[in-house]
Amino acid sequence: MSEIAEKKQDVEIVTTTAATASSIQQQEEHQERRISVDSNENVVSVPATGKRSGKLKQHFKEIFGSIYVKPEGKPPNMWKVLTMLNNKQRLTFTAAFLGWLCDAYDFFCVSLAATYIAEDFGVEVSAVTSAITTTLMLRSIGALIFGMAADRWGRRWPLMIDIVLFSIINMASGFAPNLQTFIGLRAVFGIAMGGEWGLGASLALESLPVEARGLFSGIYQEGYAAGYLLATLVNYAVQITNSSWRIMFWAGSVFALLAVAIRFVVPESEAFEKTQEARKIMSRSFFKDIWIMIKSHYLRVIYMVILMAFFNFFSHGSQDLYPSFLLKQLGYSTTQQTVTSVIYNIGAICGGTIIGFYSNYFGRKISIMVCCVFVGAFIPLWIYGPNIQSVQFGSFVLQFFVQGAWGVVPAHLNELAPPAFRGLMPGLAYQLGNLVSAASSQIQATIGERYPLKNDDGSLILREGKVVPDYGLTQAIFMGVVSGCLLICITVGKEERNKDFLANILEDDDGNAIGVEDIENYRLEAGINEKAEHVEHADQKSQDQQSK
Repeated sequence: MSEIAEKKQDVEIVTTTAATASSIQQQEEHQERRISVDSNENVVSVPATGKRSGKLKQHFKEIFGSIYVKPEGKPPNMWKVLTMLNNKQRLTFTAAFLGWLCDAYDFFCVSLAATYIAEDFGVEVSAVTSAITTTLMLRSIGALIFGMAADRWGRRWPLMIDIVLFSIINMASGFAPNLQTFIGLRAVFGIAMGGEWGLGASLALESLPVEARGLFSGIYQEGYAAGYLLATLVNYAVQITNSSWRIMFWAGSVFALLAVAIRFVVPESEAFEKTQEARKIMSRSFFKDIWIMIKSHYLRVIYMVILMAFFNFFSHGSQDLYPSFLLKQLGYSTTQQTVTSVIYNIGAICGGTIIGFYSNYFGRKISIMVCCVFVGAFIPLWIYGPNIQSVQFGSFVLQFFVQGAWGVVPAHLNELAPPAFRGLMPGLAYQLGNLVSAASSQIQATIGERYPLKNDDGSLILREGKVVPDYGLTQAIFMGVVSGCLLICITVGKEERNKDFLANILEDDDGNAIGVEDIENYRLEAGINEKAEHVEHADQKSQDQQSK
């Protein structure tokens, strides 16, 4: 009896000590709001946020104080960061990148071939661009379905299913007999396409070291520009050989086979596996996590959607109608239009990679803000350059900064996303933003066709017996307004640069982050409690035996 009592007392002392230490540690974590800088790697780590202050002054201090944090030391070496990945990380990133490249290729097939599709179906270009609008509008459904699946069952298999599905639909688009069927297929394609970006970004960035996050965020996002570039080259081959535009859609399905093969050997995200483990230890249901996210982060989620709406206006407003502008308004040949497209897509790839990389050092928000300013400055040269060389230079620089800002987005959104929903929220915010901006190319095309180019005497300018739509002025005004709106939106938002994902895998009922170390403490406490219950049960059993 005395020996059992002593054991029980020892357990109670250990339990009390552990609980006290845990309480003190949590208080210290919740009170600290500091940014620590690793001078060797120039990595800024932002600790988990505690309860939100209700004071307006503190709110503005947090927002505007994060616009620019002066970095210490010299910028990191890009080559060193590029080569620091292990084989598992390289494989995972490559699989995510190729999926996004194929996704972008399939999407841009429509915008590049819009003029030829319109001729084949006997309609205006604006009618064909409604297929782009339909695709963009339905992408949010795919982001919701595949994002929820990724946070519930893992990133790997939803991504496999997604890329196979949108490849099949894309091939079927090449067999569409009329515009109505074509638009219907693109609608289904939009659902499949909506799941790719968010899942690929979360899988890739969760597997990478923090030091490499900015660089590979930019490279991953420029899978979009690389897909556009690939679509441009295939479109050129189709046009100079007088082949059908349908070949572009069939070729896209072939490209996707490589991504499918690689994804069979990609491992699951460690952050997701830790999240699943934490839910099991804490007896936390997936649906309770959804409620905690809504309760604690509904304002942040709304902000992310608004931010991505402006970002999608930013990219689609500068890209979707531009090939038709070059062909129909400036009168470029197919070769000139293709060369120009190649030039500005190279600019996009360079911009996304370089600015994404330096956003790890200078900050996410300030990098995007600088890009907005330069885009506004180069709009005149992009549209009204006096010759083809100046237009090509203007398009190169403008897309350098458009996609430069976009290169920051995968890292920025994953850092802002609630910890348990990095598969869902970045992609859903992105695609809901797409939903808001879905009609951008159709609006531009319709306005340009309604207000065609005129001579100085007011008469319409005709080319081959047809009026020439003024796509240029529409795009210039549109991009100027969007650049200003995006600048304001990013200024008032928050930044959580270089957040440690493994230190933010779940949240408690108050919205405070729970990391891997916290889960180990939960496991330890649960083990102590089980031991105490076992001793108490043995004590009770002994007493029962003595009473008998």
